[in-house]
Order: sequence, then C-alpha cells, then structure tokens
Amino acid sequence: MNPLETYLRNLRDIRSSGAAVKETSYYGALESLFNEIGKTLKPKVRCIISLKNQGGGLPDGGLFTANQFQRSSDAEPLDPQNPERGVIEVKGTQDDVWEISKTEQVSKYWQKYRQVLVTNYRDFLLIGQDENGKAIELESYRLASSETDFWAKVANPSQFAQQEGDRFLEYLKRVMLSAAPIAAPEDVAWFLASYARDAKFRIENTDIPALANVRTALEEALGVKFEGEKGDRFFRSTLVQTLFYSIFSAWVLWHKENPNRQDKFDWRTAAYYLHVPMIQALFYQISDPRKLKALGLVEVLEWTGTSLNRVSVEEFFAKFEEGQAVQYFYEPFLQAFDPELRKELGVWYTPPEVVKYMVSRVDTVLKEELGIEDGLADPNVYILDPCCGTGAYLVEVLKQIAETLKDKGEDALGSYEVKEAAIKRVFGFEILTAPFVVAHLQLGLILQNLGVPLVDEKERVGVYLTNALTGWEPPDEDGKKQIKQLEFNFPELKQERDAADEVKREKPILVILGNPPYNAFAGVSPKEEQGLVETYKEGLISEWGIKKFNLDDLYIRFLRLAEQRIAEKTNKGVVCYISNFSYLGDPSFVVMRQRFLSEFDKLWFDCMNGDSRETGKLTPEGKPDPSVFSTEYNREGIRVGTAIALLVRQEKRTDKPLVRFRHFWGVNKRIDLLDSLNSQDFDAEYELAKPDRNSRYSFRPSNVGSHYLEWPKLVDLCGSEPFNGPVERRGNSLIVFASEKADLEILSVYLDVDKSDNEIREIAPRWMKSSGEFKAEATRAKLKGKISYDSSKIVPYPFKPFDLRLAYLDADIQPLFSRPSPDLLAMQKIPQNCFVITRDTADRNFEGSPFYFSRLVCDYDCISGHARHFPILLRPKQTKTSRKVTKQNTLFDVDAILNTTPTANISTNTRTYLSQLGITNPDANADTAGLIWMHALAIGYSPTYLTENADGIRDNWPRIPLPNYKGLLLESAELGKKIAALLDTENPVIGVTSGKIRLELKAIAIISRTGGGQLNPDTGDLAITAGWGYSGQNNVTMPGKGKIITRPYTPEEIAGIEEGAKAQGLSSEIVLNLLGKNTCDIYLNELAFWKNIPINVWEYTIGGYQVIKKWLSYREEKLLGRSLTKDEVREVMNMARRIAAILLLQSSLDENYQNIKQASYKWK
Repeated sequence: MNPLETYLRNLRDIRSSGAAVKETSYYGALESLFNEIGKTLKPKVRCIISLKNQGGGLPDGGLFTANQFQRSSDAEPLDPQNPERGVIEVKGTQDDVWEISKTEQVSKYWQKYRQVLVTNYRDFLLIGQDENGKAIELESYRLASSETDFWAKVANPSQFAQQEGDRFLEYLKRVMLSAAPIAAPEDVAWFLASYARDAKFRIENTDIPALANVRTALEEALGVKFEGEKGDRFFRSTLVQTLFYSIFSAWVLWHKENPNRQDKFDWRTAAYYLHVPMIQALFYQISDPRKLKALGLVEVLEWTGTSLNRVSVEEFFAKFEEGQAVQYFYEPFLQAFDPELRKELGVWYTPPEVVKYMVSRVDTVLKEELGIEDGLADPNVYILDPCCGTGAYLVEVLKQIAETLKDKGEDALGSYEVKEAAIKRVFGFEILTAPFVVAHLQLGLILQNLGVPLVDEKERVGVYLTNALTGWEPPDEDGKKQIKQLEFNFPELKQERDAADEVKREKPILVILGNPPYNAFAGVSPKEEQGLVETYKEGLISEWGIKKFNLDDLYIRFLRLAEQRIAEKTNKGVVCYISNFSYLGDPSFVVMRQRFLSEFDKLWFDCMNGDSRETGKLTPEGKPDPSVFSTEYNREGIRVGTAIALLVRQEKRTDKPLVRFRHFWGVNKRIDLLDSLNSQDFDAEYELAKPDRNSRYSFRPSNVGSHYLEWPKLVDLCGSEPFNGPVERRGNSLIVFASEKADLEILSVYLDVDKSDNEIREIAPRWMKSSGEFKAEATRAKLKGKISYDSSKIVPYPFKPFDLRLAYLDADIQPLFSRPSPDLLAMQKIPQNCFVITRDTADRNFEGSPFYFSRLVCDYDCISGHARHFPILLRPKQTKTSRKVTKQNTLFDVDAILNTTPTANISTNTRTYLSQLGITNPDANADTAGLIWMHALAIGYSPTYLTENADGIRDNWPRIPLPNYKGLLLESAELGKKIAALLDTENPVIGVTSGKIRLELKAIAIISRTGGGQLNPDTGDLAITAGWGYSGQNNVTMPGKGKIITRPYTPEEIAGIEEGAKAQGLSSEIVLNLLGKNTCDIYLNELAFWKNIPINVWEYTIGGYQVIKKWLSYREEKLLGRSLTKDEVREVMNMARRIAAILLLQSSLDENYQNIKQASYKWK
C-alpha cells in the first residue's frame, strides 16, 4: 500500500474513534509515514517523536540518520545529538501552518536546529536558512485547501493517495534530504527529476494558449505531430525537460565561467549561458514570467535554484568530469522523472566500452577497407549519429580524432582541428530537448578541456534538434508553407531546421553510427517516417509466405535510413549500430537481410546476446548472461538481446559480400568486446556465415548436417496448411485450472439475455472489462441470445507441455475468447484424429524438441514460437466452402466433416513417396494415415538429430529425413507411437503411469515428507511456497528459483535402476547416462518434496519450456490461491515418469535417426 494511503487511513481511523485529541493522538501516523519514506533513503532516515530539551525547547519530533544510532544495545545511550535532518513542529489540522511558522516557539527551534518542518498533518512547510544564515521558507506542500476539504478527502484514502501520492512522497524525500550534502552527479539528477515531476504535475491539467504557438513551432521544426493523449504528454514532458536541463546546463557553464566564484546561481539568468539560439529562444518562451506564474512553476524553479546552490561544486565537478558522469546523467533523470516515457522511448545509456569499441572499429575500417589513411580524422569524412542522445558517440569520435592527430605529431593546431570537426563535420540529430541540451554541454566541455572553447553564439557544435527520420527530401508545397510560418513565429527554430536539413541534403555523410531507439512512441510518429520500411516488406507474403510480421520498431527505421543514405546517396561508407538483434535471423527480416547483402560488401556482427526470451539471459553453459546495457548505473539493462552491426560499402563493389559473425556471452562481455580490439588477427575471431535462401539469408552461421537441406520440411509433407492453436489474449479468462471449472460454468449466466451487464459485472468482472479492441458490453450484446451455453464445450486443454487446464472452446464465442481457431476445432471433431504440433521458427535459443503430440487442441502458446497443429486426418477437399456462407466462419463445414470419410493429411509428393515404398492406400485407417507423422515424432525426439541440425531446425520448419524403404519407415513410426503415447496425457501408459510400474521408474518423483512420516493435504502441507513462480510485468507468470537439492542416487535408487535396466535390455550405465548421473529433490515447501527426480528429467525441455519447472511456476500458492490437490501432486510424479521413459528411448531414437540418415529418400 502507498505510504500516503496508510497515513490517511490511520488518520481517518483515529479520528473516527471519537477518542482522539486534536494534535498528539495522530503523532504515530506521522511517525510511521516518515519512517516508511526514510527507509528508502541512503543513509536511512528515522523519525523520533517527542525529543528531550537540548536548549531550544521540546520539538515534537526529529529526523535522524542511521549513523546517529549506536549499534550495541548494552552500551550506555549516547549523549543527545541534534537530529541531522531537522526537527518537526506539529499542530492540529485546524491550525494555520504559515502562522505557526512565525511563532516564537518555531523561532527557538530554528535557532537551535537550523531546519524545522512545520505541519498540521495536511500542510507541510520547511524552514531552512539562506546563504546569509537567516531563516527562510523553503519548500511547502498542501494536501488540501482547508481542514474541511482535508477530512472529506481522507474519507476516501485510496483515491486521495492516488491523486497526491507520488508527488507528495517526492516532497517528503526532498525534505529529508534537504540538510544532506549534494555532491554526486546522480544525486543532482534525482533532485532535478523530483522537481521536474512536480512541475509536470502542475502543467498536466493547465491550458496556456500562449504555449500553443510553441507546440506548433516544435511540431513544424521536428516534423512530427503531438497527437492524442500520448502526444500531449510528450509535448508537456518536452517543455519541462527543456526548462530543467537548460537551467542545469546554464549552471554548469556558469560555474565553468569562474570555478572559484562565491556568488549564488540565479536560474533566471540561464538563457545567457545557452549557446544554441534555438534553445535560448525556447527557454525564453517557456520561462516568460507571465507563463511561469500561470503554470505555477516559479515556486518549483526557485526550489531548483536553491538545490543547485547547495551542491558541493568541487566534489561534484571532480566526478562530473571523469568522463562518464555527464553521459549517464540523463538516463537516471528520465527514469526518475518519467519512467514510462523512458521505457516507451527506449532511452538507454550506452556503456563506454561499447561506444569505444564501435568508434574504434569504424576508424579501422575507414583505413583498411575504404583506404582513408587518417580514418575519422580525415577532413573529408563526415560523420552522423542520427539519434545522438547525450552525445556519447560524438565525444568518442572527437577523442579518436584528437588521438590520431596526436599520433601524427602534436602541433599547436591539433585542438583547433578537433574543434573544426565538431562544428563542420561531426553531426548529431536528437528529437528530445533534454539530451540535446546535455549533448551540447558535453561537447562544449570537451572542447573547453582541449583549450579551444566555443567563444560566442556564432560557434556551435553540429548537434541539431530534429527528427532524423524526416526531411531528407525537399518539402512539398504544404511543407514550404509550414516552414514560412515557422520563420514568422519562431525564427530560431526555423534556423535550427534549416541547419539540420542542410546536413541531411547536402553533406556527403560517410559514417553513420549510434544506438538507435528501440521503440516507436505513440503520438509522435509522422507518415513520412512510417513509409521508410516499406522496402523491407516487399515480397514477405507473396514470395516468402510470411503473413505476420512486425517491422515498425523505431530501430528498423534507423537501419533503413542508414542503408539508404550510405548505399543510395553517398554510394560508399560505413554503418555501425548497436540495436535489437532480431534482424540477424528472424524470418520477418528476410527482405531486409537481402537488401544488406546486396548493398554492402563486408558485414561484421557482434552478437551481444542477453535476451530474456530467447536465452533466458543465460549462457549456453547456464551461467548468467545479462544485457550488455546492464551496468552499475542500470543493473536491469534491457530485456531484448542486442547486436553490433558494422556494414561497409566499398566504392569498388565486390561480387559476393563477406559476412562475419561472433558471440559474446556472460558478465564480462563488455570487457571482452573492448579487449578483442587488441587481437593480432581480428577477423579470425569470427565465423564466416553463408546466408542463402534456405536459411532465409540468416546472418547467423548455420549448424546443420550435410544433407539436412535436402530433406522435406514438415509443411511439405501435409495436405493442408497447419492450424494455429486458439489464442486467448485477455488474461486467459476462458482458461482455468480443473478445480475452477465453476468459473466457466458461469458462462450460462453470461449468455442469458435476461441478465443485465451490471449483474454479470458482479459475478464475472473479468468478462466485463474492456481493453484495447475488446469492448465488453458490445461483445456480450453480440453473443447473448445468439449462442447457447454447452457444458460439453468445457474441455481439457493443454496450456503448456504436460500442463492440462480446462477451456471453453466454441467456434462462435469470439471475441470473448480472442481467437478460438474454428477450423482447428472442426478438425478435432473427426473421430480418431490427433495432432503433431510444432512451430515455424524458434524464438528461444534452446527449445529441446520442438515437437509435441496431443489428441486435444492445444493453446497457441503451448510451445514457444506458437503451436501449429498438423492433424493426422482431414476431410476431402470438396467439403471446403466459402468463409462468408458458413455458420461458424470456418473454412470447413462442420456438418460435412461429420458426414464424410476422412483422408490422410499428406501432400501429393508424400503420397508418391509412400506409393514407391509400397504403401498405396494411406487413407485406409488412422494408423496408416499417421505413419509419416509418427515417423516425424521419432526423428524430432532424437537428440542427435536436434544437435546436428540445430540452426536449421531453429530457423524454419523442421526438415525430416524419410527412409528409402518400407521396413525402416514402419520401425520409425513404431518408435514415434511410443513417444506419442508418453506425451498423450489423456491416456495412461502401462508400466509408466498405470499397472505394474517399471522398476527403473518406480522410485521417481515420490511425494515425501521432510524427516519422514505422512503429509496432510487438509492443513496446507501441499502448498507450493518454495518460490517456483511469481507475477511479473503485466501479471505474466515468471519462473522463480524455488528450492532444489541435487544429490547422488541412494543405494536403493541405484538398485531399482539396475533391475529396471536389466528388464529393458539396457545396461545400468546407459540408463544412468540417459537419466543423469545425479538426481534431485524438488521442494513444494519446507515440509514436502518430490523425492528422486533425475537431473535430466528435471531439466527436460519441450518446445522451449522446462516442463516440470514451468508447471510448478503457475502453481505457487500466491498465484494459485490454494494448495495442490493429491491428484495434482501425483500429476508431477506421472509427468516425471513419462519424461524418464522418453529419455530411456533416446538411444533407440538416435539409432533410428542414424539408420534413416544413411538410407534417406531423395525428396524432390
């Protein structure tokens, strides 16, 4: 609960008792509020109520830091100390804080303690001292305009806290920190962000007509539109950031003007220190006193100026100029100021190792590949960072230029040449005003340190406030009119736009580098930039059959811009970006990869990995693999994997491009990256990739067997396109655990025309909550009375491998069930039908077998990469009918399906193959129809097949070798049937889950009690509390570490394995190798555990999910809301035994694969 909400509830409850006095009864609530906030600070701050008299009276409270408390409880108490963060004077809610602050009592406190917070529980006023040591009112905060208003709002503490919470808590943090020294750059960033948040809150609901001109001018200058609610938020955020970073920049330059100065900084003089005319003008527009007063910002800016004057400048600038502080300064500011905006914009600090590496590589390839001996220092090399942020890459480029010039022999003109480069040929574009200001500040500081400062307003570095993705072509007539209007309204912005357009249209850009933003921000994306990536979509559907793709992320537009500029405009040059790594092999980017291969001659890719989805942020050895952006300043990093691309186009083109690729893994990858520059043979550290049509021109080197690409893809074998599993995107509201079946039976009420929406909202709120395109009321109106509830449609539903739920599957219930896959449901109605399930492309680095089998319709996300169902049986094609005329909007008429004879789901080429083997009637029965599919399962569960052909399997539909004689096919299909039986949770397997259990399986996954004895399900003994799962972002269930003890097998367990192995005709050594040399005890809680789950069973993965661990993650008690049932506990036992039985088939599966590989049919 929000600390403010707790505080308000306490006040309300105390007052409602009728026993409270006006002042002192509420002390405890105030104390708790301060302590909740104080414990989040470093050092922690603690409130003590009722202090002893130390000569200034008896303050009602004091704020002490952690180091003021002695650790030993046995020692004599310390002599009383002054509370380091001031004292508190408290009065009742009826009193006036400002009047109280003028009393003799407060004056005495101030004389003694120099800082007093005065409050009446609803108003807070901080009294401190000015530069002359005199008392002064500092910051204040009002929770309500009057006592009556306050108690009225307290009656609804949740709503009140939601309105005031963050802003009020920020205020109290500042109060607790106001007596603390400010020295570290990150502390200054926090204070700036805190005041900026307050300012943003003040202007969010304010409409100042004069700012409309600023808004229009910015839209015209940047070539964007601030559209809708998000666009409005972006604009207001831009104004606030401009104010605060202009003041900060001016403060830095003011100090640099005279480092020994003793006077105080006045924020009103900020414009004087801003060298960029556009920023000067924008600051003047926003900081006009009349506008600031109307917006209520004068007070906040006064507080900001006071805080900057508190900074220990010597200590601050010593850290600020160490090289990195100014670069990371903006990211923590934006994180504290507006974390959602930061996330949506993809603002991430680029680690210095990455920046140095990329700039060094660009310098090298300019010399070695383009024959430019001085590299970046050559006066004819024009460089652009189109998304420069705070200028990290531009600073490193200038350092590289300075170093090159120094190596050539220092003279008195070297620094001047660096300055000349910064002004005339090293360019940066930025669309956000705050980092734009910081970039100018940072570049100005480096020139100052080189002894060549910018001397007047006519000198400025080549960083421009502009939308990098637009303006590369001359404007049309409407555009010219807008520019003319901009010149009239805001000439400085017009000058900025003209300067940026000159770079875009006139300068021969040879190098484009940087870290493009990963996300597009809704509300500020013009049509001109949206058309950039259309080239990358050409032929995706018609030529490649890729119907679903997302090429709208912002970094893709920047890649296209770089390709276009270097390949089509300059016709030679270098591109070097770090970005999301999806384009390296994802099918959606196949056309983009083709373009790169045709437009560039040499391509280097450094895959930095660190992806949360594809690799789980783990190395191939299972060790931590954090994002390369995970630094001491931002430990979280980013979720997506990243890669550095270096693309070179030579003036004299080569016949065939050369593609090099390498991986970086682990916690030291940034150091490893930088150290690689010292390699004696740099290119030898890469693998050569061979992109071709079969790999969809993947830039990743492909690990496939020599004949893999000659085998048919799974989709080549089938007679019908595979069917997607049902998609439920609304919190799985129609998918439940078996114990929650009643939640689905409520559908009978939901579909009742006599029930009102409000009644349904009471009993099933999840179905009456609108979100995105789903409109709850309209959906119910569409469904009630049109379809009938049918209890038989509550069916078992594989949610993940071996994770069986219940779902209500009805072809007509869309959109209550997002996409129920009517055509697939129709296929399930065919008697004896079943499904082999796989995906078209892997979206995880390790997925185990990408195959699954079920007699049931499985969820779309049952396996990662999405579950595509291949039915064993189809109905004749003549039953296909138009979607427009069928009752259920399906391709197949369900009545026809039920009344016609099924046929095998195999293609014409597959029928030809079977005929050549002597199988002339594959439609005879389900067993014969399933031969190919059972064979595919046998191949798909062979570890050797999966290892030998890993990259080929990952990049596309799996390819399956077909045996060239009948006997081999029949033997393989029999193995596949065994796999299918073990995956089929609907039917028991004798010897594994029913009957007399095989000896080697009998002791596996036995539910046990710590210390022995019996468990009691009725007293919570079966609750999962060991931390196997938790609710992540957007309530997505995430796996936790849980509790697992890995150990050797006991003698009894070994004996069972040996006896069982003998019975199966296997050696005990083989069985132990297959199950794993060690076993595990997997704990539900401190009391209950599954004993003896062999390590390979525990780690077994199907379709990208570690089967047992994934099952457990959804059933943590905090998520499930209850303990496990006896049946659920034994479900894990049966699951483990089924997996163990699959593992024990692996030798046979590998032998089968090897035999077929040696005698494979030549597919046409």
